[in-house]
Amino acid sequence: MENTIYSLIPPLLAILMVILTRRVLLSLGVGIIASALLITNFSITGTFSKIWEAVKGIFVADGALNTWNVYIILFLLILGVITAFVNISGGSRAFGEWAMQRVKTRRGAQLLAAVLGIIIFIDDYFNALAVGQVSRPITDRHKISRAKLAYIIDSTSAPVCVVSPVSSWGAYIIGIIGSILAAHSITEYTAFSAFIQMIPMNLYVWAALLLVLVVAFKGFDFGKMKEHEDRALATGDLYDPQKDIPGELKNDLPMSTKGTVGDLAWPIIALIVGTVGMMLWTGTEAVGSFDLLPVFENTDVTKSLLYGSLFALAVALILFFRQVSLKGVEGSAVGTAIVEGIKSMLPAVYILLFAWTIVTLIDELQTGTYLAGLVEKSNLPIEMLPVIIFLVAGVMAFSTGTSWGSFGILLPIAGEISAATDVTILLPAMAAVLAGSVFGDHCSPISDTTILSSTGAGSNHIDHVLTQLPYAIIGALAATIGYLVLGFTGSTLLGLLVVIVLVVGIGFIKGKSSDTAVSE
Repeated sequence: MENTIYSLIPPLLAILMVILTRRVLLSLGVGIIASALLITNFSITGTFSKIWEAVKGIFVADGALNTWNVYIILFLLILGVITAFVNISGGSRAFGEWAMQRVKTRRGAQLLAAVLGIIIFIDDYFNALAVGQVSRPITDRHKISRAKLAYIIDSTSAPVCVVSPVSSWGAYIIGIIGSILAAHSITEYTAFSAFIQMIPMNLYVWAALLLVLVVAFKGFDFGKMKEHEDRALATGDLYDPQKDIPGELKNDLPMSTKGTVGDLAWPIIALIVGTVGMMLWTGTEAVGSFDLLPVFENTDVTKSLLYGSLFALAVALILFFRQVSLKGVEGSAVGTAIVEGIKSMLPAVYILLFAWTIVTLIDELQTGTYLAGLVEKSNLPIEMLPVIIFLVAGVMAFSTGTSWGSFGILLPIAGEISAATDVTILLPAMAAVLAGSVFGDHCSPISDTTILSSTGAGSNHIDHVLTQLPYAIIGALAATIGYLVLGFTGSTLLGLLVVIVLVVGIGFIKGKSSDTAVSE
């Protein structure tokens, strides 16, 4: 069953069930069982054994602790506790009041979230959760639905990281490009200069970012997103209270009336400084010298997130006990903050555990390898290569839930095909891999970045997937046309211009002004 068309069954089954049932854990569970059955040729005992191996691999790999996954789980739980302490200290309330005096409209609130998503480009996990924590008090006050906030976060985090050379994504991609150039003896440019030249060719990224700005400026809401936005404005319900909301504190917490903006700002600043500082530290330690790109290529992202969150937690605790000394809140609330903060993140942790399990089994089924093989076997005109690779990368990332996995498989294949046919198409083809992978990742309910965007925004996960999907498809359609233009004309500028005109044109024709204030 491995590396065959049957390997597509489990991910597509899980995704279809998610859309039909809206029950993400049940759907992922069915996909996990289907994957294990195919791998073991429908052996019942083998199926349970295979699932156990996949689950165990989340925590233990090669006889040692799987620190990547464990640190992400700990980071999520600590972030939940930090959020609880910030709320109890009165930081969220004070920041919301401060922001309402300065950000007067729904347009301004959405643009603020988008700008924060663009400027925090170090890592997509960090981006999704940090931007959510900062933006949520403002978007909540302006009655912007959590689904809309999740869309803004998701459509600025990965797209910005994938075109930033100084990010965990950029370092990883530059490393792969370097090996491709060396393998095919290409010396016209370095891996870094190739990456820089590919930035304007990453057409889906620019479509996604432009679309976020158009949505904020013109109120371009339709489909499920319009339902969420209309409900938020009419009733003040930012999400369906009957659904699980990861990252949302379930019980009312005591709240200090003496809190200031600093009670929210300082933990977030500590999180940023601590995380970036640890990324530089771990990267320098691995490289042996401070050379920025190699440092980011070799940094330990999850270790940096964990230590950065511990530093932020220490700052949040100091501010909490300051409120205790000011008689703003009782010291006994410390236990409540820890318990409620952890509980708020458990839904996200459960989804991540299931998603990691199915991704492991899908990898063993070689779903991505099968899809990549289709590209290699195709005999389409070379001008069609960028658009075909874009679409295949989208399907691969959608099916496997990982853009990084798609990078690792498809970038070398794009390099091999280009080197064997027409090396001038190499950079557009590799850029199409990056663009298609981000697109598929945006659409996939089993993607960890999609899950964390839901968590950061406090949105129901499936609501986020279904509301974002139409916007991602619009961006992908514009990028598809752009890649056709780029492939047949050889002009990056013309392909990018087509994307800009299509996205802005659709938004401004169909949208309406979103520049409205919301009364208290």
